[in-house]
Amino acid sequence: MPIINYRTREINCKIVYVGPSLGGKTTNIQNIHGLVPEASRTKLSSIDTEGDRTLFFDYFSMDLEEIAGFKTKFLIYGVPGQPYYRSTRKMVLNGVDGLVFVADSDKSRVEDNLESLQDLKEMLREYGYDYQTIPLVYQYNKRDLFYVTPVEEFEELLNERGCRSFEAVAVQNKGVVETFRAICAEVIQRLNATLAQQYGSAYR
Repeated sequence: MPIINYRTREINCKIVYVGPSLGGKTTNIQNIHGLVPEASRTKLSSIDTEGDRTLFFDYFSMDLEEIAGFKTKFLIYGVPGQPYYRSTRKMVLNGVDGLVFVADSDKSRVEDNLESLQDLKEMLREYGYDYQTIPLVYQYNKRDLFYVTPVEEFEELLNERGCRSFEAVAVQNKGVVETFRAICAEVIQRLNATLAQQYGSAYR
């Protein structure tokens, strides 16, 4: 649930990019960060290993227009996909408002995608979040590879909820903005519903 500070009239919404290791989460976040005007975002913070895998997490925040008189900020995170960094992923997922699952289209990584999604479901359940209702968008990345998992197969294997999904080539900035806009819209829609519930007719 978004953090709403009524004293300062601020709302913080947390979006986390998840998925298997080396699937393109960091590339997505770097591209998004580069497209946001400097005056509206913080510096991108990343901690990488020598192999360019995210060790801890990628993070930056960006300001949006006011919503119902509240200054709204999106906190954008990307987490490591390796199994041995599960505690890091779980820590970052605390307080999440929206998720982007970045699947690796490499045909050899079908099981990695499935294991990553199952791990996500388990961590959400441990926090008491409902996987069936939390804002979620899928991105099928690396569509420029020769041997890729067909989109129809991804939809059957991963997207049981029928969430919005996008094909992407993150290294070419294809599908990155579309994915980000979609999850922002999902989060804002839920935020509006939350504010309407709290303010009632006064908000409407």
